[in-house]
Amino acid sequence: MTPAGPCMTPGDLVLSPLGLLFRGRRYPCTIGRGGLSPAKREGDGATPVGCHRITAMLYRPDRMAPPAPWARPIGPRDLWSDDSGLPDYNECVRAPYPGSHEVMRRADPLYDLVLVTNWNRPGAIPGRGSCIFVHQWRRPGYPTAGCVALRRDHLRRIARALSPGARLIVRPGSFRP
Repeated sequence: MTPAGPCMTPGDLVLSPLGLLFRGRRYPCTIGRGGLSPAKREGDGATPVGCHRITAMLYRPDRMAPPAPWARPIGPRDLWSDDSGLPDYNECVRAPYPGSHEVMRRADPLYDLVLVTNWNRPGAIPGRGSCIFVHQWRRPGYPTAGCVALRRDHLRRIARALSPGARLIVRPGSFRP
């Protein structure tokens, strides 16, 4: 995580009081139920403040075509570890998995397309929080568990134009529900 400053580029996703800004457009979004936090902890429901690099794009191949050449398919056994007591905490793992985890191939459409950030990874610090993604929202205004969520068509539009290594920039006070 690095401070967000004058080095922002048009290819970055920037959280603002009016939504998520990307390539000159504003997209309505939701954030974590715990608001913004400079001291994110596992389970607090907060969206972490900082400059988070987008490290992967994952998609459901049974529900959509790859949105970008660098997108990777989500398989039926893909999970995300949120068990801070295990060495693969905050990494993609496969079922069967003994620890606490998020199922990536969900029955609902929330994770049909996921932008993975480098929040607390690699080398995750136990208890500092996991799974900060940009994904589809349930509905407008409905908070996430700490991720940033968008309308499906907006997320797909962003994913098609996003370059590997772009950043999600979240500044203190940058969002008002």
